[in-house]
Amino acid sequence: MSIKRIAINTGGGDAPGLNAVIRAATLAALNRGWECYGIRDGFNGIFFPERYEDNGVMRLTRDRVRGIAHLGGTMLGTTNKGNPMRFPLHMPDGTTREIDRTGEILEYFAKKQIDALISIGGDGSLTIAHALAKQGLKVVGVPKTIDNDLDKTFTTFGFDTAVSFATECLDRLHTTAESHQRLMVVEMMGRYAGWIALHSGISGGAHAILIPEIPFDLDKVAEKIRQRDEYGRAYSLVVVAEGASVIDGQRAVMAPAEAGQAERLGGVGEQVARALAKKTGKDTRTVVLGHLVRGGSPTSFDRLAALRFGAAAVRALNEGQTDVMVSLAFPNVQYVPLEQVAGRMKAVPLDCDTLTTGRDMGICFGD
Repeated sequence: MSIKRIAINTGGGDAPGLNAVIRAATLAALNRGWECYGIRDGFNGIFFPERYEDNGVMRLTRDRVRGIAHLGGTMLGTTNKGNPMRFPLHMPDGTTREIDRTGEILEYFAKKQIDALISIGGDGSLTIAHALAKQGLKVVGVPKTIDNDLDKTFTTFGFDTAVSFATECLDRLHTTAESHQRLMVVEMMGRYAGWIALHSGISGGAHAILIPEIPFDLDKVAEKIRQRDEYGRAYSLVVVAEGASVIDGQRAVMAPAEAGQAERLGGVGEQVARALAKKTGKDTRTVVLGHLVRGGSPTSFDRLAALRFGAAAVRALNEGQTDVMVSLAFPNVQYVPLEQVAGRMKAVPLDCDTLTTGRDMGICFGD
């Protein structure tokens, strides 16, 4: 069956480069004579059309996608709530149960004669995309996450932007920490993988880096800080990913998982700061970068990667591909079966060159 109409959606957390994917995919589709539509806020545009002036699905034209490649966020909106495979339904008695609404998505596509979906998202979104493909919908996934924790791709767009910004923040904190001879603890995003903390921490000259892959001992971090004091370096920077935890400890959770939504992590930076202040006696401050690393314009690397991914997704559909993810494998983009990606996470390998570089430089990882 030849393709005449496709839809694009963005799901999960936002990331710099999403608009670039939308622009490239839209132009590549229009140049093939296809119609292109954008679904609002994940799949909410299909589930709740009454919330939107355009009934939840917008026609994507050349004018609509002009001048958006450099913008952060996503023009379509996104959500990390309301997984259609486990959609939260609030009952009259105040309880919540989960239902499968993927059938409604398939019905909508059939009714509107939309032939395929380009799903841009992280592990959750690509797991949903895989489920839709198994039910017969033509689907191509595009890997998106600032955390770089998706398997089978060298990198995801948004990661380079997040690392670049976090590194700049560390550069600024060096000067104020040294001026006041303080200990600075910098908490960064990274729930279950420490890629951002590792890359920015090494690039930004952190003296200790705590990541989820390596449960840490704060006595060893405190010893590193005392050694620096003895060397006459009376300030230190400690980078900690939000999902890092002490040995035999639990992650710092701000809000537990609930129907249709994953747990929210945060607060480990303050915990580490309080403990290190007691162990070292140093004046200590905490900085939480949080959602700052998600915003802003994508770097040129992320922008180009996103544009390549968007165009490659359309090429995949044109070639008859489905149930695949476009993947960056230098020097080219390739296609990877979604079943090899869905439900899997790429953690920092403990023997990777970047981590080894940090150890060679004397950076403490708390182990």
